[in-house]
Amino acid sequence: MNLQLLFKEQQLLRDKIAYDKPDRFEKLILALLVELGECANEWRGFKFWSKDQEPRVQGNWKYQTGIIDGKFVNVYENPLLEEYVDKLHFILELGLELNCTDIELWPVYEKNITNQFIECSGRVYNLYFQMRVTGEVPKGMYEHLLAYFLGLGFMLGFTWEQIEQAYMEKNAINHERQEQGY
Repeated sequence: MNLQLLFKEQQLLRDKIAYDKPDRFEKLILALLVELGECANEWRGFKFWSKDQEPRVQGNWKYQTGIIDGKFVNVYENPLLEEYVDKLHFILELGLELNCTDIELWPVYEKNITNQFIECSGRVYNLYFQMRVTGEVPKGMYEHLLAYFLGLGFMLGFTWEQIEQAYMEKNAINHERQEQGY
């Protein structure tokens, strides 16, 4: 994954949005928490009360890509990956907001996916409280959030390449939305 490329792409989107009000950080934190919940909802593994606990990894047909081994290959939506990438947009946005773009990239893993989601949420809350108390967030706190987030992606079964490609696809949609007054 080319993290610097993703930060650069996120900066271009950020420039289009141009929201610079004092509540930007808090809104980013809340958006990230909402997206974490939406991703967990597509994963479904925490829903012990439901018989349907399978992750939503194949949705509606998107487009036909061409012929492989004499057959047309269809590409389907992956709701879980799409929700994961929505979070990546906000995590990159937080990195830009905190001026934490020159960072180390490594995944951290908890014992299971449920704990990984909880740990990601906890790291988001930690950023929020650190900012409220001190007015700044140490680079290491942001790096740990990103590390747990990357670990979550791998635990959900995604590769670096899938994450980066899905980010670029969703980023193009987000640019279109801004141009259309979304």
